[in-house]
Amino acid sequence: MTASRQPSFEVRVPASTANMGAGFDCLGLALEMYLSVRATLLSQPSARTQARSRGVRGTSALPKDPDQNLIFRAMRFAADREGFSLPRVRLAVQNEIPVAGGLGSSAAATVAGLALGYLVQGRQVPKETVLRYATEMEGHPDNVAAALFGGFVVTFARPDGSVAALRKRWPKVIRVIVVTPDLALETKKSRAILPQSVSRADAVFNLQRSALFVAALEERRYDLIWDAMQDRLHQTARQSLIPGLTDVFALPRISGLLGVALSGAGPSVVALATDRIDEIGKAIAACFDRRGLSPTIQYLEAAQEGLTSSQKYLS
Repeated sequence: MTASRQPSFEVRVPASTANMGAGFDCLGLALEMYLSVRATLLSQPSARTQARSRGVRGTSALPKDPDQNLIFRAMRFAADREGFSLPRVRLAVQNEIPVAGGLGSSAAATVAGLALGYLVQGRQVPKETVLRYATEMEGHPDNVAAALFGGFVVTFARPDGSVAALRKRWPKVIRVIVVTPDLALETKKSRAILPQSVSRADAVFNLQRSALFVAALEERRYDLIWDAMQDRLHQTARQSLIPGLTDVFALPRISGLLGVALSGAGPSVVALATDRIDEIGKAIAACFDRRGLSPTIQYLEAAQEGLTSSQKYLS
């Protein structure tokens, strides 16, 4: 290796929305909004591992310290589990995914870091193993599976810690509207507010609707998606953390709107629609505008491809 020919490995990972209303911790959808990371191997003995980050809200605050940076931590996690040592690297991060926005920013960073952990060792990325490690780090598989495989995924974890994900067809006719209020909400805080137990009636309610969501997509029964996205496990409890969310769920149905849900742990809201996209986005945004939260609206397609990687040489 020479200083003029530094190996560089790049990964790109999509954002994701999870739960889709009733599918708590099991349904995920990759979105065309990306985290890109380049890891350049450093040959100089005195070089220090470091990171440089650019992008949307919160990205510049990503820690440069390897012990605090999630991408570095994921790289080290892979190295520790697989029994190899990490070389010194310089990370260049370009991020389009709002941090703490409920759009899978930490899942994307975790998947990116695990993949780079293998790549900088010249190894292939074993996606099934990465799925398990990422789920262990994140605590749930829906976002990480969508980030890893792309498209719409149905996930589950076995008692032994192994994880499975089934990738399903996502109809191109269904557009995704993401409305993000100017409010950072850590997943840890959003999870802490959830009840420790639920009634049988509420559990059955969500089981029925999460199954219905998958079946409705498969059979193109889009008229059933509104019912399929109703939830009793997490959205009601989280409304107290997100001003304006109650108003969003109280909006009258607009022609073309298939359903609305909190995206992951929030605070972003995701709406599925086939028509009147702009009108729907503005109606949801108005609920947050009235609370002074200056929301952003994005009209997105499902990302059909998940994690991608490449190798280059920098001179």
